[in-house]
Amino acid sequence: MDLQKAGENRLVQLNELDELRLDAYENSFSYKEKTKRWHDAHLRERKEFDPGQKILLYNSRFKFSPRKLRSRWSGPFVVKRAFPAGHVKLIGRDGEHFKVNGHRLKLYYEGFNETEKEDLTFYSEEM
Repeated sequence: MDLQKAGENRLVQLNELDELRLDAYENSFSYKEKTKRWHDAHLRERKEFDPGQKILLYNSRFKFSPRKLRSRWSGPFVVKRAFPAGHVKLIGRDGEHFKVNGHRLKLYYEGFNETEKEDLTFYSEEM
């Protein structure tokens, strides 16, 4: 057994370990960059609300309902003030003020009227 060759072999193995460690570091760094890019691309845009707008509030605690297709949106509420951090101060129907996260809100459109329905006439093939 040659001690000189064993020492050189040991140094080569240590250098290979250092290279593997550097490769692992570079791979983890590139993984973090890709994950950050994906996350940033899938972030929701912050919704802008103006005072006086009517909005609907999502009820996330609404688990069980007597009817299967019952809506989870409640409202409409009126926006009193929108803060830069994303939360919004609302005015309820009874005049109470409360703050909610802006992600739980969507605009309320008053233009829809359920009483107006189109008259669809279907013709039979016997004509």
